[in-house]
Formats: sequence, C-alpha cells, structure tokens
Amino acid sequence: MQILIGIFIPFVGTALGAACVFFMKDVMNQNIQKALLGFASGVMVAASVWSLLIPAIEMSEDKGQLAFLPAAIGFVLGILFLLGMDHLIPHLHMDSDVPEGMPSKLKKTTMMVLAVTLHNIPEGMAVGVVFAGAITGEEGVTLAGALTLALGIAIQNFPEGAIVSMPLVTEGNSRGKAYLYGMLSGIVEPIAAGITIVLLGLVTPMLPYLLAFAAGAMIYVVVEELLPEASTGEHTNISTIGFATGFLIMMILDVALG
Repeated sequence: MQILIGIFIPFVGTALGAACVFFMKDVMNQNIQKALLGFASGVMVAASVWSLLIPAIEMSEDKGQLAFLPAAIGFVLGILFLLGMDHLIPHLHMDSDVPEGMPSKLKKTTMMVLAVTLHNIPEGMAVGVVFAGAITGEEGVTLAGALTLALGIAIQNFPEGAIVSMPLVTEGNSRGKAYLYGMLSGIVEPIAAGITIVLLGLVTPMLPYLLAFAAGAMIYVVVEELLPEASTGEHTNISTIGFATGFLIMMILDVALG
C-alpha cells in the first residue's frame, strides 16, 4: 500500500497545482513563473544526483574503478531517449507558436499538454525505479528515500501543474477544462512508475542503469526545456534564486529523510 501511495504522490502535486486555475488570474505573473520554473529545475537536478546517480554508482562498487560505467551508460541512454521523444512527439512549449516533434494536426492546447506530459515521463520513471530498488532491498536505496523522492517531485509538480493549466484558459478553454488538462498531464507519472517497477521485477540487475537513465532524462528536461524558459527576458536572477531554493530543499529532504 505504501508503494501504491508513493507512486501517486507526484500526481497529487500536479493535480493540486492545476487547481490554481480556479484561484488565480488568467495570466501568471512572469516573475512568479520564472521562480517556479527555476525551483522545479533545482529539485530535478538535486534528485538526479542524490536519489539516482549516487545510488547507481554505489550499487556498482564491485566493479572497482569502473563503478561509474553503469551510471554513465544509463545517463547517456536517458539523454538519448528524451532527445528521441522530443523529435517524435508533437508538442508546443509555453510562449511559443512553433510546434516541435513530428508534423501533426493536433490542437494547440493538446500540444501544450503533451509538452508537459513529455517532461513527466522521466519523473515517473525515477520514482518507479527508486521504489523498485527499495522493494528488492538494494543497498543505498530505502523506502524512506523513495518516499522522499516522490515528495520532492510532487513539490516541483505543484508549480508545473499551475504553469500548464493557466495558459490553457487564455486559449479559450473553460477553467474546468483547463484544470482537467493540467491534471491529466501528470497521470503519465504513476503509469511510468508502475511500468518501471514491473520491468525491474523481471530484470533486477538493470537497476543501476535505470536509476541513471531516469537521471539523464530529467537532466535533459532541465537543460533543454525548463532553464531556457526560466531565463528569457529580464530578471533572470529570480529563476536562479528559485533554482538554488529547489536544489537546497531537495538535497535536505534526501539527506535528512532518505
């Protein structure tokens, strides 16, 4: 039951964030948006290091000087996976009128939701792979650590849910519909987590590789999507402060609770 609750925690964060569409103005203040994007980036980078890459390396200590190898391979594959998804799935980023991915006739609203859904896949995988490590009793991965990661991602999903749902109102959608789209963008996380847990139940030796794979995918999202969007225009120091705050909070949570 704890594991089931754990893999749904990030989705709850997205759903609560999307609910901001009922309480806030149609357009989010740009400075607040920068701070939230920076915060989400900081959480994801810290989670990638402390919850994913370090445990992956620790699990491979029996390889001696090559202990870094599974983490390095998984990290590169995670980057390549998101790079491929970015080129295949039609999606549209905030403040952009030029779709990315394969040509399609999808609505602008749908492509905006797909952009966030694409980000949520590696987050769901990250939660799933850490819970899988806790289930198998791998050294360096605990249930408390898995719950901490799920909580950290839920915290960063809150602003992400608000950021995706609020622009949908300006596209002509009702607040209820905008909330539904924003909430559903996060449903891919428990699905990805569940699939990852099932796969690792079949092939346990893949754990270090999948930990690093999830880390690589999340770092790709941060560098290719979140930070550029947070650094446009004026007052980019706001996103920097947000990044530092998110990184610090996730680091503290992981070390203190994990």
